[in-house]
Amino acid sequence: MLKITVNGKAQEVDTATTLAKLIALNNITQPDMVSVQLNEEFVYKENYDTIELKDGDMVDFLYFMGGGC
Repeated sequence: MLKITVNGKAQEVDTATTLAKLIALNNITQPDMVSVQLNEEFVYKENYDTIELKDGDMVDFLYFMGGGC
């Protein structure tokens, strides 16, 4: 098991978990509307399937919101 931080909260995941799997595990319903930061670096969507998480990684899901004047 890996210990990671997702949006500021501790979470444990299996080894060999990719960003794509993490998105599914966290029930992200509209993954096209989410940007992902891994250890404070933005990740391209085309790399979600290939980037495996490591112990101690910090992942942030950033949601785009419309609105304003």
